[in-house]
Amino acid sequence: MTISVARTADELRSLYAPGADRAVVMTMGALHEGHLANMRTARQRLTPAGQLVVTVYVNPLQFGPGEDFDRYPRQLDADVALAEEGGADIVFAPSDAEMYPDGRPRVTLTAGPMGAGFEGAERPGHFDGMLTVVAKLLHLTRPDYATFGEKDAQQLALVRRMVRDLDFPVEILPVPTLRDPDGLARSSRNRYLSPAERTTALALSRALFAARDTTGGPAGRLAAARAVLDAAATARPPLALGYLALIDPSDFTEIGPDTAHAGEAVLAVAARVGTTRLIDNVRLTLGTAA
Repeated sequence: MTISVARTADELRSLYAPGADRAVVMTMGALHEGHLANMRTARQRLTPAGQLVVTVYVNPLQFGPGEDFDRYPRQLDADVALAEEGGADIVFAPSDAEMYPDGRPRVTLTAGPMGAGFEGAERPGHFDGMLTVVAKLLHLTRPDYATFGEKDAQQLALVRRMVRDLDFPVEILPVPTLRDPDGLARSSRNRYLSPAERTTALALSRALFAARDTTGGPAGRLAAARAVLDAAATARPPLALGYLALIDPSDFTEIGPDTAHAGEAVLAVAARVGTTRLIDNVRLTLGTAA
């Protein structure tokens, strides 16, 4: 079956098959293999008659001043082709006027304390805009399942919390981070990196893997990662570290180097190479969970 493209909510609803279960993969376009992994995860949970919807929308609410909203890649024809390759039935690609008919919405969601640190501190207002558009798209697509990548760990934690706190009738499916053979996490922003910048950027994954492969508590893991990042800070071009932190994924609070934390943790890093800002993380288990 040929994939269908809907540009309005009415067109989207007209494409729904009565009684079919549905999954959504939310994207800002510039689709890559990481998005295809989300589609595969969603398709695996659907019944054979289920419908997979891929949304393509560059949401202005989650971009701050000086960020790359204007230069963010927009390539709908290529995205539709890749979504069809990934098994999607529908691409929903609304305009700004469709999503926000009165301009910037008067009522929005707030990420609260969980969104205040890390990416939220680096990008004030980003998570409020992200949660607002995710909530709107969940209402518009009405899915049984929605996938979110583990690479955006804070986003995943916040969406899970929003769904729980506000009783959205959807199951959130986490999708492991997809990496290139050299270890760099797949991201639409990787295309901005020059060859030399990409070489420097590989320090992010090397630092995370060094911490993952180190035994012991938070202090030792952090020290192993920081040694790699400190070396990259002297590379040409250099890596400018934004943050490196061990985080409790349940509430996205920081685990201090001397904290006796037992159980799951996320080691997250953000850095800038040239003009491109990158994030990455790995999942760890610290101590012995009770």
